[in-house]
Amino acid sequence: RMTIEELPKFEQYEEGDQIRRSSKSIPVNIVEGFGRKRYKDDFVRFLTFAHASCSETIEHLEILNDTGSLKKERFDYFFNKYDLLGRKLNSFIAAVKEGHLT
Repeated sequence: RMTIEELPKFEQYEEGDQIRRSSKSIPVNIVEGFGRKRYKDDFVRFLTFAHASCSETIEHLEILNDTGSLKKERFDYFFNKYDLLGRKLNSFIAAVKEGHLT
């Protein structure tokens, strides 16, 4: 688990805050979509929001990596985790579109 304190001070408030917000919105959107699972379009829309937040989190991690603000091994660890999550969300979205409530 990464702590914001690992980042340089100037990044703790800018990119750190962005990462906190985008990463927290992933499960929130999944839960909200699941709560609307009766309506396929709503379910897919919220899963798509979750996928977009996952991509946003990856982009913020890449910014920290590019600027040298995040250690390479930490970047690799989190990039791989969020990349896998994005792939799983993509598969989940496809499954919901294909077999909704069947």
